[in-house]
Amino acid sequence: MPVLAVNKRAHFDYEVLETFKAGLVLFGHEVKAVKNGQINLLGSYVVFKNLAGKVLPEMYLINAHISQYKYTSSLGEYNPIRSRKILLKKKEIRRLVGKTQEPGLTLVPLKIYTNHSFIKLEFALTKGKKKYDKREAIKKRDVERDIRTLTKSKNYKL
Repeated sequence: MPVLAVNKRAHFDYEVLETFKAGLVLFGHEVKAVKNGQINLLGSYVVFKNLAGKVLPEMYLINAHISQYKYTSSLGEYNPIRSRKILLKKKEIRRLVGKTQEPGLTLVPLKIYTNHSFIKLEFALTKGKKKYDKREAIKKRDVERDIRTLTKSKNYKL
């Protein structure tokens, strides 16, 4: 299960409440580009479309940049940040629609990986962090790094 892309800002900007795994609908050349690591998840998010029109809304990955595969012939008007449909079970979609109606909760992609020959998306139900929460996270990370370096050093004395 090699990881192809990670959204590094997701854990810094958001508090992850629950994670989900889903499939993605991609073109063939997009699959090859993703497997080559030509994808960027920064600034991307997950939304519901057709909330009012259909019985069950559809989920889409928005603003994920997949570069054009370099060995394909000219595709004409290829849009690298087009909306890509997410494949999820009906029960999970209904549950997520209810959860995202709560104020402050949003769906953010965390990583893209392969499961056998399929490309999967891991996204999370998240709540945005405040500025002071981010500062706390930075302080905690610095302290843990200092502790690791101190315990690795040979001249460590209590």
